[in-house]
Amino acid sequence: MGTCPLRERRLNVDYSVNRNNRPSHTAMHVTGLPKGGRHVDTVSATRGEMKAVPLAQRIIRHGPVFTQEPSDSVFPLSAEDNKIFINCKAKGSPAPHYKWKFNGKDLDIDMDFNYSLVEGNLLINNPQATKHGGVYQCIATNAFGTILSREAKVEFAYLQNFSSKARSPVLVREGQAVVLLCGPPPHFGEIRYSWIFNGRPNVVVGDNRRFVSQRTGNLYIAKVETSDVGNYTCVVRNVMTNTTVYSSPTPVVLRRDAVMGEYEPKIEVQFEKMLHVAKGSSVRLECFALGNPVPSISWKRADGSPFPGKMKINHSNGVLEIPYFRPEDSGLYECVAENSKGRSIAKGRLVFQNVEHLQWSQTLYDANMAIESDLHWECKANGKPQPVYRWLKNGQPLVSQDRIRVDGGGLTISNVNLMDSGMYQCLAENDNGVIYASAELKVVASPPDFSKNPVKKTTLIQRGGEAIIECRPHASPRASYSWRRGNEFLKDSKRYGSADRSLMKGAK
Repeated sequence: MGTCPLRERRLNVDYSVNRNNRPSHTAMHVTGLPKGGRHVDTVSATRGEMKAVPLAQRIIRHGPVFTQEPSDSVFPLSAEDNKIFINCKAKGSPAPHYKWKFNGKDLDIDMDFNYSLVEGNLLINNPQATKHGGVYQCIATNAFGTILSREAKVEFAYLQNFSSKARSPVLVREGQAVVLLCGPPPHFGEIRYSWIFNGRPNVVVGDNRRFVSQRTGNLYIAKVETSDVGNYTCVVRNVMTNTTVYSSPTPVVLRRDAVMGEYEPKIEVQFEKMLHVAKGSSVRLECFALGNPVPSISWKRADGSPFPGKMKINHSNGVLEIPYFRPEDSGLYECVAENSKGRSIAKGRLVFQNVEHLQWSQTLYDANMAIESDLHWECKANGKPQPVYRWLKNGQPLVSQDRIRVDGGGLTISNVNLMDSGMYQCLAENDNGVIYASAELKVVASPPDFSKNPVKKTTLIQRGGEAIIECRPHASPRASYSWRRGNEFLKDSKRYGSADRSLMKGAK
């Protein structure tokens, strides 16, 4: 039995080159292709022509993306350190330029000599706590759009001096209780209190009779003795700035007219009635009582359950410390002050606060969309309390209108056009903060482009067999198709069949 020879058929296709990222294709199915057959595929787009953009350039060029954002910060404010940086950096092509907002308003860096930009970072020269403390936000922009950084609260740790005004003497009887007020000067940041007796280095050491509260700074003496007479100075140290200031001395003078009799305890220092504690944080509860005889301090849980080993109890100066707070540490706590004249109880409830910091469970991705198609983005975040959502386009609020629908974490834009291109952000926020997700939308409109999927110029078939010729140009919007052989336009028939974006088995 003889075999049909294979013959080479050369198909000449006329096309122009243009770039796009939206593939569409058609196939021409030819049966019984005669010798010397020549077909030309003609493709036209349903929109006007656009200037072609080189593929390499399109891959590189993109909107801004933050690589470093400002964060909540406390800066020590001291004479030695007279400038601070607030960090912000974004990548993008072309390179982004930067602006900043301060307390929700555009910051005019050119008009305020305290501010300057170092790349995207904000430099503050000679910062002042009252003038420069607040909320900052970085804005990055290039030709493709604008994005906003998260907001950052900037605060300054400082400690001013005590007033130099002399303090009045405190007259007290032997056996009586006394509270010496510290009255710390204006400050911000964590501070520590101590007291000096009759000048340095005689630091007052806390015991069951004397107590320095780290909440109020005051010195409490449960029962005054003759050895307590002298000058007391309050010392305040800022932990961040490592600066220390001293008050004017407070003289304690003993009255000789009488001696104080015995009396039952009076709790002068006590913790909050209700305290919400975040998971993993540390709790320090203070409790101290005045009385004669000197009261003893003890701690217990109202339900009678024992304290775990991690808790630190200092009975002598009335401090209970709970590190790494857990749900089982919640409950009602009691401080009991007792002496021979009676007892006093202070109660407070610790409530476990299960704060789940916001984090994305579904975020955004860049989208390249053909003109007149529909876009749908959705972002979802986990956190307690349940977050609410906002949307931004190029840094401006986005609301439902016309083709745009905003529904919580969902954004739908119908029938997109070139004006919809830009940078979009989804914001999830609750009482504990806000997080940002960003993505770029590129709406593409371009004429047909065969450069990525050229039509085969040569196809080998058997005489009397079938030929499938694929036509898969990139075009946006989707192209319409027609075929011609030489100067003759082809129509579907028993020998020819075509279908957009799919292969046909052909007509036999």
